[in-house]
Amino acid sequence: MYDQSKLSELIRFSRIDAGSTVIDVYPGDGDWTRLFSDVVGPQGRVYSFVPAEVADFKNDPVGRMQTFAKEPGRENVEAVTADLVAMPEVTQPADVLWLHLFYHDLHTALIQKKGATAANFNRAVYEQLKPGGSYVIVDHAAAAGAGISDTQSLHRIDPDSVREEVEAAGFVLEAESAILANNDDSHSIKVFDPSIQGETDRFAYRFVKP
Repeated sequence: MYDQSKLSELIRFSRIDAGSTVIDVYPGDGDWTRLFSDVVGPQGRVYSFVPAEVADFKNDPVGRMQTFAKEPGRENVEAVTADLVAMPEVTQPADVLWLHLFYHDLHTALIQKKGATAANFNRAVYEQLKPGGSYVIVDHAAAAGAGISDTQSLHRIDPDSVREEVEAAGFVLEAESAILANNDDSHSIKVFDPSIQGETDRFAYRFVKP
């Protein structure tokens, strides 16, 4: 997670407020689900969505989020799972869909093993967001012009490719943030390498459904 100032800025950037309905895709350890639960409050809703493509991981991502959703005060959280592109079948129309360090995985063999593609996932997001809703993507930046060539090897993606793919689904880029930028990142190192892990150059986009 980031320091408090960056967390606050990312929440503001994402337009998540009290009463919002948020879909947190691939919640990992649940840190973002927890934060969103606190922000949206009792009148809001957070869907902690674990794609079926990763549900069999040894750390039991579905079970962990189901346990979290049963904690006192987390009545606004629902842990759900389905194939990635079936996300609309297990969630309700949302104000915000949050995708943190995961968009690049749409171009990897792991996520595509059940037939998911970036194009059909983006269409599913468009279907499930309310008019005016926000699709927020934070990811590791690849070198300019790299396109999707580094998604499998380095777990990075060219921001321009993300914008092109998401806009093709009908979204409009409303805002971008450089709060997580790191100009010292060479973009040539795998994101898990100890020399750069946690400090990669990251971009943040907020797209809106017209």
